[in-house]
Amino acid sequence: MSGHLEGRTIAVTGGGGGIGRAVSLACAAEGASVVVADYGVSLDGSDPSSEVAESAVEAIRSAGGEAIAVAGDVSRFDVGAAIVEAACDQWGSIDGVVCPAGVLRERMLFNMSEDEWDHVVAVHLKGHFNVYRAALARMRKQPSGGSLVGFTSGAFSASTAQANYSAAKGGIVSLTRSAAMTAASIRLRGGPAINANCIAPTARTRMSENVPFEIETGEPEAVAPMAVYLLSDAGRDVNAQIYTVVGRRISVWNQPEEVRSMWSAGDRWTPDEIAESLPRTIGQEPNPMIADLERRMAEMAGG
Repeated sequence: MSGHLEGRTIAVTGGGGGIGRAVSLACAAEGASVVVADYGVSLDGSDPSSEVAESAVEAIRSAGGEAIAVAGDVSRFDVGAAIVEAACDQWGSIDGVVCPAGVLRERMLFNMSEDEWDHVVAVHLKGHFNVYRAALARMRKQPSGGSLVGFTSGAFSASTAQANYSAAKGGIVSLTRSAAMTAASIRLRGGPAINANCIAPTARTRMSENVPFEIETGEPEAVAPMAVYLLSDAGRDVNAQIYTVVGRRISVWNQPEEVRSMWSAGDRWTPDEIAESLPRTIGQEPNPMIADLERRMAEMAGG
């Protein structure tokens, strides 16, 4: 390893298993002191335990690194603060946070319960907010600044059976872009360098085991180097980006923008005028998710 994070303190939510564990171990291998924050729940968020966090800490310490465990529900505001405070109390700063923690409760939108919606959105989206908020409050006062690394998914575009997960992941993208704007404003006012970016991983984890069709995938360890890069000095000028990481492939997502416009001849449009003009002027933007769904359903129908 090259010591990209030597002397840094990094907190990783969901850091005891799957991608989170791979990130925790990679950060420690690059010289960071690591807060492994993991409640150790089952896939649907039940049966909490601190064992997975302690296991990752032991692996880091056995390799000569420094780490501590924090067990708690990241969807709680006070737990987000406690994760950051643990890093600062133990090592004096919080130089980066990485947020892979998540749960799934799959259901078609028309069958989804309120609890299935609330729990997934709370762990993913509010969990990011809780950690970001606490970390950014510290980073803006540190001369060294820091890095926020969120975890979204290509499913933020849409999902057939995971509307809760998709909505949360889309919220994480907007939240992280908002954090990136805040970071840019701090830097432009002469403050420390802070950046905020998202990784959209695809990896073989327990959350991907139930996908009912073939997807491009890789190992959790393939995702960790991107997190290390975004946390390091080499990636400090990277801001407000989404990167897919899957196996050997890294891709950058486009930034949202308006692509075509039309104007009314009068003060405002009428529904009839829109019906006549929209199809032949601005039309629709193709949705690759729907096109892929149509392809997969045709394949299943054909046996």
